[in-house]
Amino acid sequence: VQLQASGGGLAQAGGSLRLSCGVSGFRLVNYNIGWFRQAPGKEREGLACMSSGRATAYEDSVKGRFTISRDNAENTMYLQMNRLKPEDTSIYYCATGFSSVWDGSLCVEGYGMEYWGKGTQVTVSS
Repeated sequence: VQLQASGGGLAQAGGSLRLSCGVSGFRLVNYNIGWFRQAPGKEREGLACMSSGRATAYEDSVKGRFTISRDNAENTMYLQMNRLKPEDTSIYYCATGFSSVWDGSLCVEGYGMEYWGKGTQVTVSS
């Protein structure tokens, strides 16, 4: 099982980036997916989750700015990030896990996430 995140980089405040996470080793279709971030010296922060049935949940600070999506045919998940802020600077991680019951709040906290990708750095300049 491998998750490979990409799409990070440098953006200006107010700009956009789109992160991708390709999954190999199993089919993503029946799994919940999520995006998280962790800046140096800070705790991990959950950002967005999507169930296998495409229900979504977002952390308040990114609601309305970030959008999680998935392409099951491509076995890939995405995080569209708009109106970026300097405080969005962090290392971003994708994750996935199976759960028979959807709870968006728990998912955003990372519960049930079994597989994690290596992070991709996002830096937002002011």
